[in-house]
Amino acid sequence: MILRASWLIKNVNPNIYFLMAIELTAQETAEAIHSLKKYFAVEAGEEMGDLRARLLLDYILKEFGPLAYNRGVQDAEKFFRARLEDLPATCFEPPFPYWLAKKKK
Repeated sequence: MILRASWLIKNVNPNIYFLMAIELTAQETAEAIHSLKKYFAVEAGEEMGDLRARLLLDYILKEFGPLAYNRGVQDAEKFFRARLEDLPATCFEPPFPYWLAKKKK
């Protein structure tokens, strides 16, 4: 079973929203549920059933998924902007290299 959490993302236009969904594969869902159950058993000394763990996972994806998504977008934007700012320095070749090489000899 695939677990899907959806949330609304504001587009560039503040009046337009679109649905952003994160989907976990069946294997990812099973591993996440196992991890939640193990965490509560070890850290809280509390046993958690599959249904409760699945509901908690769904809540976490819906509630905190947008936060992680937005942070990832911000980090990616910062990374690419830094690379673009340095683009002229890293991707510049002087014109007419034949004559420049002749002058060096």
